[in-house]
Amino acid sequence: MVSIFTKAQYEKLQKNGSPENRGKDHKPVIKLFLTGTGCTWLLTEIDNEEPYRAFGLCDLGHGFPELGYVDIREITTVKNHLGLVAERDIHFEGKYPISVYADAARITRQITENDSALLSALNAIQDRKPQ
Repeated sequence: MVSIFTKAQYEKLQKNGSPENRGKDHKPVIKLFLTGTGCTWLLTEIDNEEPYRAFGLCDLGHGFPELGYVDIREITTVKNHLGLVAERDIHFEGKYPISVYADAARITRQITENDSALLSALNAIQDRKPQ
């Protein structure tokens, strides 16, 4: 497949994308970014029937991050103004479900790892759940 993932990450993305796990609120498995741009992707799963199709939180740097599907081939072939391609954030560890990152991103208008913003989003999600 694509060398941007470690074997363990790819296997986790496949597991999350399996029919029995699809649609669950998974933690992001991987963070990809394009240096010098606002482009960032937090991916949670890969469609096992279409192995280049991934689901996650996508931020193209325009202030409107959104959940959706993305073609991994596009991420790995797009280049910035210096000719660099997207790379994996080797220090990223998904701490919260993707819904928390998505809510925080809607508020901050970009994907964030700021703990205050993420905890605020987590609390808001928990407050919306029926007791």
